[in-house]
Amino acid sequence: MQIREISLKELTVVYENIKELYPYITYKEFEDLIYDMRYMDYKMFGIFEKEDLITFSGVCIHTTLKDRRHLVVYEFITSNQYDKIKYNAIMKEYLEDFAKVAMCESVKYTGEKVEN
Repeated sequence: MQIREISLKELTVVYENIKELYPYITYKEFEDLIYDMRYMDYKMFGIFEKEDLITFSGVCIHTTLKDRRHLVVYEFITSNQYDKIKYNAIMKEYLEDFAKVAMCESVKYTGEKVEN
């Protein structure tokens, strides 16, 4: 198992996973949206088993008056063919560690519910 940041060159791998969360988004639209989000320093992380993407998370670091510096998790999905409880917990722990290293005070989940 490997957890790592996903590059823009790997969007086709991510799209296969993200279709489970947003089945109505075409690949072209997905690619356009990812490129549009670069301005906010959108980062993609994944848990991989060999070449297979198991869990995907799309995040940004934001600073607001209310929440100060915090990590916002916009997308979070574990493929239906894997143990969601196990891999969601692993990714949550990874994101919490990433947020600490980035000097964030909290992690906020938006959008779809994270199962755990």
